[in-house]
Formats: sequence, C-alpha cells, structure tokens
Amino acid sequence: MAQACSMVYITAKDMNEASRIARHLVEKRLVACANIFQVRSIYPWRGKVEEGDEVAIIMKTRSSMVDDVIREARKVHSYEVPCIVSYKMEKGFKGYLDWIISETGSQAQQPLKPAKS
Repeated sequence: MAQACSMVYITAKDMNEASRIARHLVEKRLVACANIFQVRSIYPWRGKVEEGDEVAIIMKTRSSMVDDVIREARKVHSYEVPCIVSYKMEKGFKGYLDWIISETGSQAQQPLKPAKS
C-alpha cells in the first residue's frame, strides 16, 4: 500500500516569516513543497474582532510526518496561537504523490543546501 500524503496549512504574519518557516521545513526534509500567498483574515481575539493581512502556506508531506511538521513549525512561528492544521490527501496524481514521499523523511536523498540568492 502506498504511503499517505497530507497538506499542512499555516498562516504567518508576513511574507518574511512565511518564507522562513517554509524554507526551514523544506531544508529539514519535513515537507516537499510550500506554496505561499497573501490572505485577508477575520477572527475574534481577546474580545475583539480582528481583521488584517496574513500570509498562508500550504505544504505537502507524508501523513506520518505531520506531527513533526507541526512541532517544528511551532518552534519557529511568532504567533502565540498559530494556525497549523493538516488535511489528508484523498487522491492525487501518483507521480506527484511519489515525489512527495521521495523528497521527505530519512530516506530522502542528500541534505538540501540553501539556494543562493
């Protein structure tokens, strides 16, 4: 049976923080890919309705690694109560799902080197 994959959704305060979180998780081989985009959020916080810009990250990983992703993301996130949730992928293109598996975990090829800017 093929290994299951999941998506992890995180919101961050700005593009810099989102990029830092995503890069950290990709370099540790905890996620294979991260998509980052601007969002507008409305939510209750400490007795008031807050509204503001945030940045969302959607990451792809093995379902078996979700707890590690959450734990590691929490270490580098600035929010007191960050949105870090996961969703199981029910179906998908087999080649892409296989790629997620091959790029995450201890059997992923060699450690990644940061890209030069």
